[in-house]
Amino acid sequence: MTPTRKKRLMAVILILIGVGIASALILTAFKENILFYKSPTEILDGDFPKARNFRVGGMVKKGSINKSTTSLDVNFLVTDYANDIEIQYTGLLPDLFRDDQGMIAIGKLDKDGVFQAEEILAKHDEKYMPPEVADMLENKKDEQ
Repeated sequence: MTPTRKKRLMAVILILIGVGIASALILTAFKENILFYKSPTEILDGDFPKARNFRVGGMVKKGSINKSTTSLDVNFLVTDYANDIEIQYTGLLPDLFRDDQGMIAIGKLDKDGVFQAEEILAKHDEKYMPPEVADMLENKKDEQ
């Protein structure tokens, strides 16, 4: 093998190693930032990430919102019309958050089975509902 070919081969090998390392770093970053969406039924079945944040969505159960009078703490139930899950949140709620309204919460499930939300998102129109929430709610309504 000539010295020129050796240099080209080394350059190609170094480029491939660099691309491999960059790809591994990018994929690792994406994996850590993926937020899975789960319904209350899936959570009660144990199908959720245990040690990381995920999203839970559904409809706020009518009459379940309990706001603290001395702090920004809020407890409520989210339903997919088959099962309910309790959510605790501390902070300001979106203006459109209310009973029988679609919502998504981002957070973790604690050891008591209560979802500790870090962020609450409220839908404001049926056409803006995330497709997975709309499909899940439609399926549960059809089963009733």
